[in-house]
Amino acid sequence: MDEVTRESLSVNAKRARAQILRLATRGGCFLGASLSCVDLLLFLYTRFLRFRGPDDPDRDFLLLSKGHDVPALYATLAVLGHFDSSRLANHLSPSDSIYWHPSRRIPGVEFHSGSLGHLLSVGLGIAMDAQWRKEDRRVVVVMGDGECNEGSVWEALLVASARRLDNLIVVIDRNGFQANAPTEALIPLEPLEEKLRAFGAHVRSVDGHDFPALEEAFRDLPARAGRPHAIIARTVRGKGVPSLEGRVDRWFCNFTPGEIEELLVELHEGVEAQIESEAQIVR
Repeated sequence: MDEVTRESLSVNAKRARAQILRLATRGGCFLGASLSCVDLLLFLYTRFLRFRGPDDPDRDFLLLSKGHDVPALYATLAVLGHFDSSRLANHLSPSDSIYWHPSRRIPGVEFHSGSLGHLLSVGLGIAMDAQWRKEDRRVVVVMGDGECNEGSVWEALLVASARRLDNLIVVIDRNGFQANAPTEALIPLEPLEEKLRAFGAHVRSVDGHDFPALEEAFRDLPARAGRPHAIIARTVRGKGVPSLEGRVDRWFCNFTPGEIEELLVELHEGVEAQIESEAQIVR
């Protein structure tokens, strides 16, 4: 990945995070995990998925199974121009369909979600349909790590393996938290890689905030013919805003407008420092 592309992704990630922060007022939103997965969504839409727009009949599919993180999906689609970002001001308003979980009335949202563990089965069905039709169509399902406690997730993986669905890609946002507790303090997931392999998936682990590393991890998919793929993306809850990062209490947030402005300043200062640090490494 060249530096121009990397910088463009970083700039758009900052813009998306700013939009997410603005949704954390007047009723709030699920902020921490939305900030953790925005780099993944931005990368997938711009560097991996065949997606010219929501009405593209030949598009790949992205399903956000961890639906409470929809601020990241809304912000990404808006930043990329798939709908007018001014609509985000209607968050939680009865005048629009922008609320705490994905709505298909928003361009780019492929399926409703909210009840965790459901959309891998939906993605499985879409992938099977593409297989039967002999279509070169990939289906990416973005999941939370705490969501992996749902039994339906593992049932879907068993069927995907049995059906040899190498066009199905599971991306797990491994930020280490489930709601307001660490995942390993509730129902431990580790060793997650070994569990996914035991259910038939071809597994890779990657830094979910490192765009070049993501490009390398996704470059040759499907890497193993006849097997579904799982990408474990190691991420940081609240990524981009240091005062929010890695905090167990920053799951759902409802800030005042003044607090949002302070967080936006923190976001911009943190991103500028990160870009300067990366530039020093390149030099």
